[in-house]
Amino acid sequence: MAMDHVRRIAQAMLYERHLPWPQDRHPWASGGLHPELYGRAHDGHPWRMQTQCLIEAGPADTVDVHVRFLHVVTREVARARGSELEPVTELTVDGTRHLAGQEAKEREEAVSGLELARLASAPSVMEIVVPADQEAVWLIDSKGRAGAVLRCWEALHGRAEVRAEPLRDRLFRLTVRVANTTRCLGEVWKHTFVSAHSVVRTRGGRFVSLLNPPEDLRPLADGCRNIGTWPVLVGPEGERHTMLSAPIVLRDHPKISPRLHEAR
Repeated sequence: MAMDHVRRIAQAMLYERHLPWPQDRHPWASGGLHPELYGRAHDGHPWRMQTQCLIEAGPADTVDVHVRFLHVVTREVARARGSELEPVTELTVDGTRHLAGQEAKEREEAVSGLELARLASAPSVMEIVVPADQEAVWLIDSKGRAGAVLRCWEALHGRAEVRAEPLRDRLFRLTVRVANTTRCLGEVWKHTFVSAHSVVRTRGGRFVSLLNPPEDLRPLADGCRNIGTWPVLVGPEGERHTMLSAPIVLRDHPKISPRLHEAR
């Protein structure tokens, strides 16, 4: 199954949960992996998540792991005053209104071709590093530069650890742990992995539904420990090559509603 189909499902989950943002509350009021030190000091603010699922595969089969989340971006607006820029809360240029505030930027880190036999002997660790940066976009009207929009974001750091445990012939328990190790020096939401989720794919193997496993695998499926997330099969009915592990409750093979398609 094409990865962009999985992304459409994941994006629907991201934005249906977090957008549109009510005007009377912070847009990042729920969900996400907070910086570790903040999470350890504040109950109810997780800094790590764990996905466990079953995969029917041989030792030489491989998995790909994608970690995705939203990154809070600060948006500033400025009006041109001669050679200088004056910060403003909003600016309309050629009929388009630009507002200061916050928005989200999608982030994704991935590692591919992880062999199950190797994961059974030693975990694979993927570092998540997003440098702090900023970008400016000039706003041009018929008279020239009317102003600018400046977007800036804080650095993020984290790690994803992938392990595999052989349970019996051609059956492994796969574990993916994701942690936010960012050192938070300011507003916590600017250092949070908002609505973090993971996507795990395999070509040679097949994942086992944790919601409706075969009877002989039910005790092992029930023994999978998922923290802050829950993996479900994605793709057409019967497809078992991809798992989406999200921080909200989903059924196997979720679909994007026509209403959300139209809204986009």
